[in-house]
Amino acid sequence: MSLAPGSVHAPVPMQRAFGRVAARVAVDDGAPPVTRLKRLHQAGCLKLRFPRLPDGRLEGVLINTSGGLTGGDRIEQSFEAADGAALTVTTQAAERIYRASSGDARVATSLRVGEGGHLAFLPQETILFDGGRLRRNLDIELAPGAGLLISESVILGRALMGEVVREGLFRDSWRVRRNGRLVFAEEARIEGSVEALASRRAALGEMRAFATILATIPEGGADLEAARDLVGDTGGASVVDGFLVVRLAAPSGFTLRKRLMPLLAALAKGPLPRVWSL
Repeated sequence: MSLAPGSVHAPVPMQRAFGRVAARVAVDDGAPPVTRLKRLHQAGCLKLRFPRLPDGRLEGVLINTSGGLTGGDRIEQSFEAADGAALTVTTQAAERIYRASSGDARVATSLRVGEGGHLAFLPQETILFDGGRLRRNLDIELAPGAGLLISESVILGRALMGEVVREGLFRDSWRVRRNGRLVFAEEARIEGSVEALASRRAALGEMRAFATILATIPEGGADLEAARDLVGDTGGASVVDGFLVVRLAAPSGFTLRKRLMPLLAALAKGPLPRVWSL
């Protein structure tokens, strides 16, 4: 088919990825009680798999079959650990945020933990490529006595591959409520000239990878001192309203992981997800 001279051809919208996962786990009565998957919904490019573990722990592995995210892609994920239940969620691999021709990639995560339950949300690194644009929202609701461990890490280009992130967007919004009361809120934004902004001494300086860890801790301060010993002079740790908050920075993703894994293992009081060691 030929177009008449001067005719305007409407642009064809590019296909976008969409994925949604929702899972709920609860404790079955028995001796001893066992946490089991009670509900699972998955749609689009996002899948959740539960490998069989020898110790019986329940560990969910998120898989994004689209292979990465770019402008206009959407991910929604929701996880709930009912009273007394324990769940760990991780990702099969690092998430990649590719150059966006238009719009932002968006990731919305919701976590709910019942009384006496525990949820560890430990995705592997997010890699932001030059021109990538990402907006993330993390919403958490904790019942009294609920336990939580979260780690989110970001790599601004892979240093060993010679990648440089000159322009882009990274926007992260966290809200944590305990028994309905807001107890932790955070907004992080790097936008525009990422290379110039991240290079400032008040930001990352020479570092190109960073992580934030949030964990509920018992009273006494032992976890705080242990975290400070492991973090060393490349980050910091403090306690806010019963939460341990840790910042960690490194010159590369490889260096960050070397510091991050022993810290998470200490806070988790047990082994990290197996995919972290592959």
